[in-house]
Amino acid sequence: LTDGAYWLIAIGVAGAGLAALFGLMDLVRIPRGTRAWRVGLTHMLLNLTVVGLFVGNFLWRHGSHYHARAAIGQLVLSVVAIALLAASGWLGGMLAYRYGVRVADEATQAEGYR
Repeated sequence: LTDGAYWLIAIGVAGAGLAALFGLMDLVRIPRGTRAWRVGLTHMLLNLTVVGLFVGNFLWRHGSHYHARAAIGQLVLSVVAIALLAASGWLGGMLAYRYGVRVADEATQAEGYR
């Protein structure tokens, strides 16, 4: 399990890099100064923090991923990162379902930005 967790963290970080590219393309289309833009910026900063935590976790596990057990600190770091990811996911849902970012047509999105 620890070996699998090690490689799944690596895959998740790689996937997060690709998702960040598309998220940034969405963020730059939101008008600055709006509540949607602030929510999008917070969403991005939380996601960058989560990726940083998982990169740190990956590096921490690098030399010991073949052992039978993960250290308690590694598990705590994963739990903290997942909690932040859940908060960021909630904000991402707000962007899509409340503000219509990249989901609704342009006119509906403009209404959501007000």
